[in-house]
Amino acid sequence: MKIVFMGTPDFAKESLEAVYNSKNEVLAVVTNPDKPKGRGMRMLASPVKEFALEKNFKIYQPTKVRNNAEFIEEIKALNPDLLCVVAYGKILPKELLDIPKYGAINVHGSLLPRYRGAAPIQWAVLNGDKKTGVTTMFMDIGMDTGDMILKEETEIGEDETTGELWDRLSKIGAKLLVKTIEKIEAIPDKENKNLEEIKKLVGAEKQGENFTLAPMLEKEMAKIDWNKTSRKIKNLVRGLNPIMGAYSFLDGKKIKFWKIDIITIEELEKIFPEIKKYESRMKKLEPGTIAFADNKKGIFIKTGDSFIKVLEIQGENAKKMDYRSFLNGNKLQAGEILE
Repeated sequence: MKIVFMGTPDFAKESLEAVYNSKNEVLAVVTNPDKPKGRGMRMLASPVKEFALEKNFKIYQPTKVRNNAEFIEEIKALNPDLLCVVAYGKILPKELLDIPKYGAINVHGSLLPRYRGAAPIQWAVLNGDKKTGVTTMFMDIGMDTGDMILKEETEIGEDETTGELWDRLSKIGAKLLVKTIEKIEAIPDKENKNLEEIKKLVGAEKQGENFTLAPMLEKEMAKIDWNKTSRKIKNLVRGLNPIMGAYSFLDGKKIKFWKIDIITIEELEKIFPEIKKYESRMKKLEPGTIAFADNKKGIFIKTGDSFIKVLEIQGENAKKMDYRSFLNGNKLQAGEILE
């Protein structure tokens, strides 16, 4: 199959590499323009572009795809069989989707119709879902509304972060994309079929209206509300790792939390047996109160229903570190309250 591939981040790079290693021909790669990053604001290429350069693929980096007649004509001239889109980052116009003979297919990091939108992996973790997966689908002009082709489900680990799940799903998605291409390739006499016939022959399934959305994450959501349950706080921490980090303030200084665990009062009593004498007082601590800051045993903070133990933390203008390293350079006192 002759393919034009569209994608930007490392999640998409896995799929591009899988397509390259299959028997298919990559006619061109479309990715977002280079962006300035770091203190020096050096222009950096996307992971997809880096791989495309390594393999000498033809590369397009349009700033926009809508109302871009020149770009549309360039893709038409390539005469692709398929358009493969993975985390490209822009909504594609109908005139582009209509170019390939056998349609445009997308790799989406959720079990559609759950989590249509820009951040399906992040929201699965933020919401504490036990499972998720990858769906391939034929694209249409809606936001992740196309007919579904293949799905693969996977469990989400109790402590798994968005970053860890992202890496796993990128590999699952890459394999599923190749299987999807093979499924389309295997259609007999496909060159004489229109797109609707192609969809029926691969068993594509419509999504229906029972869907949920996964909008882009907002910076404001990263501030921890200590009145919430330990489970919700843990889901926030792992859901925002490594994107931005969940944070709180102590004495006006921002502290980011990258990894935490849930601790019940009973578990805390095993670590600090002396608190059995004043268990009721411990339960009544104001949420956000540092219950213990012990270099050997850990940092423990009261939440709306129990406690959390801090495993990985980052002070203002500092690097991520474990709680022991943090306490070596920062004074935390039991009784202090995080905002």
